[in-house]
Amino acid sequence: MSIFAALTTLIFLPIQFYFAGLFLKPPVQTDALMERVEGASDSKDSIANNSFKDTITDPKTNSAALQEVGFLPQRKIDYIDAKVSAGASVVIDVDSGTILHYDKGNEHLPIASLTKLMTAVLVMEKVPNLNEPVTIDSEALATVPAKVGCPNSISSQCNAPMHKGEEITAGDLLTAMLIDSANDAAIALGKYIAGSQSAFAGMMNEKAEELGLKDSHFCNPSGLDMDGCYSSAYDLARVAAYSMKYDQLWKIMDTQEASVKSCNGKYEHLLKNTDVLLDQIPNCLGGKTGFTYNAGKSLMLAAADPETGKHKIIAVILNDNNRWEDMRNLVNWTYANYDWK
Repeated sequence: MSIFAALTTLIFLPIQFYFAGLFLKPPVQTDALMERVEGASDSKDSIANNSFKDTITDPKTNSAALQEVGFLPQRKIDYIDAKVSAGASVVIDVDSGTILHYDKGNEHLPIASLTKLMTAVLVMEKVPNLNEPVTIDSEALATVPAKVGCPNSISSQCNAPMHKGEEITAGDLLTAMLIDSANDAAIALGKYIAGSQSAFAGMMNEKAEELGLKDSHFCNPSGLDMDGCYSSAYDLARVAAYSMKYDQLWKIMDTQEASVKSCNGKYEHLLKNTDVLLDQIPNCLGGKTGFTYNAGKSLMLAAADPETGKHKIIAVILNDNNRWEDMRNLVNWTYANYDWK
């Protein structure tokens, strides 16, 4: 090669590499690759805007909440994975929305009476006065247990059930629905608000869309099995976290026993909570059970750090024959494996 050719090559070689780089340079990835996994950050990088924390409430509201709380859950050094036998399970931090545990969290499953949590939210938002009387009709009474006075969906024994034409306040029906998991109370409330169960289901789905729930479709206010009705453990956890804006709901769900009366005082109905963990987990804030033969045994429960009383979590397990033990272990696992900093 001549000296002139060699000099020409040296001069133009950097220019060739420059133009080649323009065409061969890989595209910049502006969004973090997301995955729903156990951990304090649900993003593979540290970009805060890509966190799942804004999926529960409006970003501005959530950011304000984060600033007020000032803590985010982080895995401890000796972190170990959770072991749960449920068909699906999720744990989230209430304040930030961070996913702490996620197993098949978006799988579409029947949810039985966990549906009543969405019904309760709509009662709080659509009934301006919970002292308003609601008349019990034959459609509500014709449903299957669990019912008011019959808090066991597989028991034929009932204690002081409701009567056709009985008037009872919306607030007392709300209490019966959440403590007794009463289907008749849920139906009565749904019809009182929307005129029919199907119309109320439409309102439930509108609320689900408003909350950004992607894996839920509600068909009735009670959660009794119907084709095409489903939700997911993650969606339910988000509904539960949202519902914490209504203290009355959680006061009810943390009550073991109560009684309600008809408006004229003629009938009294004794209520017994279907959640046996209320007096077994000291840091329990309340919960809701669910069961049908199709959905299996499910449970939603809220808890706080047993040492500080802070750092609320929501845990949801679906289709789990060992729901009591698994829920107890899942709550204990969460606080044993995360610190809030």
